Amino acid sequence: MADHEEIAPMLTTSEVARLLNVHINTVRRWSNQGVLKTYRIGSRGDRRFLREDITEFLSQRSKIAKLDAELEALSSLERL
Repeated sequence: MADHEEIAPMLTTSEVARLLNVHINTVRRWSNQGVLKTYRIGSRGDRRFLREDITEFLSQRSKIAKLDAELEALSSLERL
């Protein structure tokens, strides 16, 4: 019998929306814009997402938020 890699379970659009605490249409829009990596499956082209991709997205989003906060703090110091 051949060795097969285990296929990672994929998340649905609604599961991703719940994880990211955003509306399902936001997930669809981000998918269409390429913000979230999407896999299309089936004849209807349903979206599926890898958990690792969503984790990476959250990590990047967190880094951006931190940088924004630091820039805002620097900006407010310059105004003094």
